[in-house]
Amino acid sequence: MVDSMVVENGVQRLFVIGSQDRLYNDLDSPAFLGDENPNIFFHRVDSDQIIYQPRRKRAKLIGKYLMGDALGEGSYGKVKEMLDSENLRRCAVKIMKRRKLRRIPNGELNVQREIQLLKRLRHPNVIKLYDVIYDEQKQKMYMIMEYCVGELQEMLDSTEQHKFPIWQAHGYFRQLLNGLGYLHCQGIIHKDIKPGNLLLATDGTLKISDFGVAERLEPFAVDDTCRTSQGSPAFQPPEIANGLETFSGFKVDIWAAGVTLFNITTGKYPFEGENIYKLFENIGRGEFTVPEEVDDSLADLLRGMLNANPEDRLTIQQIRKHRYDLR
Repeated sequence: MVDSMVVENGVQRLFVIGSQDRLYNDLDSPAFLGDENPNIFFHRVDSDQIIYQPRRKRAKLIGKYLMGDALGEGSYGKVKEMLDSENLRRCAVKIMKRRKLRRIPNGELNVQREIQLLKRLRHPNVIKLYDVIYDEQKQKMYMIMEYCVGELQEMLDSTEQHKFPIWQAHGYFRQLLNGLGYLHCQGIIHKDIKPGNLLLATDGTLKISDFGVAERLEPFAVDDTCRTSQGSPAFQPPEIANGLETFSGFKVDIWAAGVTLFNITTGKYPFEGENIYKLFENIGRGEFTVPEEVDDSLADLLRGMLNANPEDRLTIQQIRKHRYDLR
């Protein structure tokens, strides 16, 4: 700490307060302040003995993109803010190390699948992929995507009752339905619809993200039959909880969207359990209770989307025509 500065014979001198147990080279003998605090003393230091260099954080460029601050971290890697230096577009980049991906079951395969799917998707309610950059020397992969300000799960966690007002939840769910309808028309099953994978752009537009476990049906597939699922347990339907070998992919997404709607309107989950085995046992039975405060029309919609029988579960077209008015 600098106490004072004087000019002596044209040379600036600083009086610095320091600790007695610190080593000073080429300095005058300490002059103690007194017996009250024998460990504090003054040293006289010439200004030419002080070297000061401010710490500068150098800008980091990845191709034409200027790296910014961290936004978060997922299971596959960090997410940071980015700026496209050519058009000044704000972006987000998912940074993944191949070494880490190899330690995650199907990690590299899931990332490649996500990239291939996002390259072909163009919809206001689906996250947009701008660019992919590979750094072979550092064994890193950069996925540059549309910038979003946050995710629904973070917003829910920040509210006291962990739910949205009905009007707000209604707006988000309509957008989710639009994005989901587009994906299904493209033959794509997301398999992991949940608030944590629903992002919001700066203008409030909802974006479906994270296609790591998504599946694209064969162009001439006779139906939407799937055989694998790696989604979040709380959002899995009874047919998966009960261990069926095949199931309707579209109805899996409908169920997960129903759990999401239940969650954002009530602050609860329709099915819970102290462990995954108990959770799947409860989901497998398909019995749940809608809170009494929920409007009758919304309760009817939730029961239709969370019907334990996939064949009786509502389709997107039926949800749009529901008397809850999701048009």
